Amino acid sequence: PNAEIAVMGAAGAVNILYRSSNETERQHVVEEYSELFSNPYRAAEKGYIDEIILPKYTRSKLIQALEMTANKTESNPPKKHGNMPL
Repeated sequence: PNAEIAVMGAAGAVNILYRSSNETERQHVVEEYSELFSNPYRAAEKGYIDEIILPKYTRSKLIQALEMTANKTESNPPKKHGNMPL
């Protein structure tokens, strides 16, 4: 699992926030940020995602999800009023 949920990647954010720091310090901050926040486990812990799927199970999960929608029927509730010309 290598998903990232972020507006900006770790390297881009660190380059903006730590632009006056040297390259070694910025690289250390990027690694620290990636380890702490840039992983799917943190997002699952906070409830942002439902499940973490290992790559070897992706195909079976997709097939299972598509099979659930195979016989789906969409129905709209009946209209109560027509569209009056205004």
